[in-house]
Amino acid sequence: MAEQAKSPGLARNLISQAGLVIAIVALANLAFLIVLDATQTRANPYLGILAWIVAPAILIFGLAVYFLGMLIERRRRRKRGAELAAFPVIDLNRRRTRIVAISSIVGIILFAIISAAGSYQAYHYTDSDAFCGTACHQVMHPEYTAYKLSPHARVGCVGCHIGSGATWFVKSKLSGSYQVYAALANKYPRPIPSPVKNLRPAQDTCEQCHWPEKFFGAQLKVFNHYAYDETSTPHEVRMLIKTGGGSPSGGLTAGIHWHMNIANEITYVATDEHRQQIPWVRMTDRRSGKVTEFLAEGSKLTPAQIAAAPKRRMDCVDCHNRPTHIYLSPDRAVDRALLAGTIDRALPYAKQQAVAVLAKDYGSTPEAMRAIATDFPSYYRKNYPSAPKASVDGAVATLQKIFTSTRFPEMRVDWRTHPDNVGHFMSLGCFRCHDDQHVSAGGKRISKECTVCHTVLAGTQANAQFEHPVDLGDLRAVNCADCHTGGGM
Repeated sequence: MAEQAKSPGLARNLISQAGLVIAIVALANLAFLIVLDATQTRANPYLGILAWIVAPAILIFGLAVYFLGMLIERRRRRKRGAELAAFPVIDLNRRRTRIVAISSIVGIILFAIISAAGSYQAYHYTDSDAFCGTACHQVMHPEYTAYKLSPHARVGCVGCHIGSGATWFVKSKLSGSYQVYAALANKYPRPIPSPVKNLRPAQDTCEQCHWPEKFFGAQLKVFNHYAYDETSTPHEVRMLIKTGGGSPSGGLTAGIHWHMNIANEITYVATDEHRQQIPWVRMTDRRSGKVTEFLAEGSKLTPAQIAAAPKRRMDCVDCHNRPTHIYLSPDRAVDRALLAGTIDRALPYAKQQAVAVLAKDYGSTPEAMRAIATDFPSYYRKNYPSAPKASVDGAVATLQKIFTSTRFPEMRVDWRTHPDNVGHFMSLGCFRCHDDQHVSAGGKRISKECTVCHTVLAGTQANAQFEHPVDLGDLRAVNCADCHTGGGM
């Protein structure tokens, strides 16, 4: 009796064969990406996610499709009793068969190579700052513009917002899933809120370059201001900033960086989204274990509310909250332009008029450009017709450039929406806690004395206190931001 022909395998169907092709391509990409990841000199979150999540996920998907096709084929056979024709005999002695076989093999190899190269190019592009700032995140135009002008312009976006490793990459993308929908549906907030609540701890990002244990000593900083008078009178403040340190191995645990989480740990409660109102602070001396809690006078927070409130452990970004996305106020931006000479100080009331046109609220950037080009020259044509036209035109160009890099009406972004906590000139900053109003149970206060963090220098001598150009009495009774709004005096 002749032997009965074997039934063709269940994988003999288009669905299973398509799944097999997907799995083979994914496997080729996976091998390529793993080799690439292993040869990189620095960890890259995008490469990690492609190599260890995306490619394996596609491989699993291909295998799932393969087995799904087998299940469907089995069900079809049971239902219809249908049989597939046996595989054709592949005879490589035939010229046509050899051509088809060789062409198929070469095509598969080329497809795998092209697919692997495409994966690399995709990884390379998604790791770029242009991708973060323009291609995928059009709503991030203000942040991207400020980033390109910042001290961290050579640090990739992912270096701070994600850091190394795939874990935080996944967390950041999952937390941003709603933002993707909001951007597509044009439902995103204007401005984009800050601080970023799910930002990776500074210990994992900032401190990979800025080493807190090596902070020590003091730094000389010069602040240049210009008055709102006719001659834009310059006023220079030379200040010795007591940077200090937080590690006994680097010197005394004193100065501003005493706050760092090395010898001390600071925890606080903020009652607003921007962390500008801080009624409760806890300081822990990590060497002795002593804990001191401070509560702002007049605060209505009860012990139960404090215990239930979300608490934040202080790190770099609580003070350096605008390290990259910096939106200068008109006052500060014009001071810099006058110092650089891009606005001619010989123009009467140059500071006053420049700040006036920059500080106005406009409905759009084109509207602002037209107003600056009209209003600033109009003032000089009316009041100082002899003012050099070249100086006026040069100032207009500078002011337009300042506006497009610091104010974004379409997204409602400017210096007021994102206060800078370094210092306390135009926002509360240090005075959120250092206000003489936070008191411990033992009567200890968080000091507001100027000399705690800096010393003003006059020649080679140091003044005990900062002396304001205008006598305001006891400076501890006021805050700088009460008068210095950033948009004029």
